[in-house]
Formats: sequence, C-alpha cells, structure tokens
Amino acid sequence: MVSESKLLCKIIGSIHLSNNQIYKSRYLPIFKRLGIHSVFALIALIVIGGATRVMEAGLACPDWPLCYGSFLPFSHMNLRVFLEWFHRLDAFLVGVLILFKFALSIIWKKEIPNWLPKTYSLLLFLVIVQGSFGALTVINLLDSYTVTVHLLIAFLLLISTISINQNLENEEIEEPLIWWRLLLSFPLLLTLIQSFIGVRLSSTWSAHICLSFNKQCLILNTHKVFAFPIAFSILLIIATAIYKRSLLTENWKYLSVLIFLLFSQIVLGVLSLKTNLNEPIFIIGHQLNASLFIAILTTLIFRNPITRKGLNPSLNSQMVGINS
Repeated sequence: MVSESKLLCKIIGSIHLSNNQIYKSRYLPIFKRLGIHSVFALIALIVIGGATRVMEAGLACPDWPLCYGSFLPFSHMNLRVFLEWFHRLDAFLVGVLILFKFALSIIWKKEIPNWLPKTYSLLLFLVIVQGSFGALTVINLLDSYTVTVHLLIAFLLLISTISINQNLENEEIEEPLIWWRLLLSFPLLLTLIQSFIGVRLSSTWSAHICLSFNKQCLILNTHKVFAFPIAFSILLIIATAIYKRSLLTENWKYLSVLIFLLFSQIVLGVLSLKTNLNEPIFIIGHQLNASLFIAILTTLIFRNPITRKGLNPSLNSQMVGINS
C-alpha cells in the first residue's frame, strides 16, 4: 500500500507539473500581452476623453451609440466629431478586448488560476457600467456628475487591469511589504480625488468663471491645495525608498518616472492657469500625466501580490499529495 501510495503521488505530481508548465508556457504569455494592450488602450481612452471634454466635443455626436445615425459619419466629420467618434471607437475596442480575455479565461478555466475568471468578470462588469455612463453623458447633456463618474470608472478599470497584470507577472512572490503598499495607496487615493475635482472644475466651467470674473473659485482653489499633500506623499515615498536601500534598488525606474510626472504635472497645471485654460495642449497633457501617475502608483502597489496564486482546487489537492 505504501509503495502504491508513493507511486500515486509521483503520478499526480507529474500531472501537476505538466499542467503548470502548460499554463506558464502557453496561457500566461497570452494573458500578459492582452493585459499590456489593455493598459495602453485604457490610457488612450482616458486621454482622448479628456481631449473631447477640452475641445467641447462631448455632444458632437448627438445620438448614441452611433454618430449621426451611422458608424462612420463622413458627411458630418470635423475635429470635434472625430474626437467624440474616436473616443467611442476606443471604448468599444477596450470592451471587446476585455470580453475576449474573459472568454479565454472561461474556455481555459481548468488550466489557469482560479482568480483569473473572477477578476475578468469584474472587469467586464466595469466595462458595462462604463459604457452605460458613456451613454448617460450624451442623454443627460454632459451632466457634471455623470461625466465625473464616467472618468472615475475609467480610472478604476485602469487600476484593476494593472493589478491583474502585476499578479500575473509576480504570482510566485509570497511576502509583500504591506506598509509599503499602504504608503503608496495614500497618494493614489489623493490623485483620484484630485482627478474628481479636476473633472468637476472643467465640466462646471468653474475655472473659467473664477479666472474671468473671480467667482466660484472654491473648486479651483481646492484643486490647487490638493497638489501639496500629493507632492508631500510622493517625496515621503522617495525618502523611504532611499532609507530602505532594497526598495530603491528594486523600484528606482518607477520612482524616477514618478518624480518626473509629479514635477511635470505641476508645471502643466501652472501653464494651464497662466494661459487662462486657452491652450488645449497643456490641459490634455495634464490629463495624460494624471493617467500615467495613477498607472505608475498602481504598478508599484501591486508589484508584489499578497499571496501565492495557486491553480484550481483540483490542482491544489494534487500538490498536497506531492507534499505528502
């Protein structure tokens, strides 16, 4: 019986190793590539959405989901119509990409980690909600709160996608630094709040009213004030990484980009105000920087997953048999 048990353990162990190797060699690279494409598509979606808002093109297509009743409105095409049309096209492509990842995770469910289909189903749900708010922005004639929620869901999609990518990249790391994650989460949360204020600022015309008539300046002043705790928290992260040499060694590329984005974001914000918000390039650059800022912070937070990501329960039980 003992020899038969040992033989059974060896057989189960070889099956587990074979499945694990197939996952890492065949399926994992596909999900990684699709994840990278999703991040770039989401950043482009956020930036194009910002450009659409800055150029006052949010209602350039008066209907939804088509534009002037067609998929490609050649007869009505101009810069504003193109921005709104391209924004919708990018949103559609993001939705298709996430739906494709979800479908693959269902098809390959037995060969991939348990958490992948669940997280992709969450992404798919967020895409549906995002599309619904996209429709509401047109139906509600660019209502400020609808536009704001639309952007925040896009940021949530970006954060979720990056977290999945990092878990795929580092699934075998077991000991994260929780305090380091919490330290990084603080400026991420502040940046999301800052983005919320920024969208309210542009969608209610508060900035123009404040700069032109010195009225309704509360939102603009709040937006300015929030830059200070964000800058302080980033400098604290850099100082902590320098003090803990290993953190600086492992993350210096991301931290260098973070410092660059912080100072360039401040410069772009100042230039936007100095030009009375009349230069779209500064405002769009400001939105791009905010997206990259959130992406880098999220990457740093999720570089080390909380626990080792195991395979399906059946495979996990096989691993227990090997250990025995």
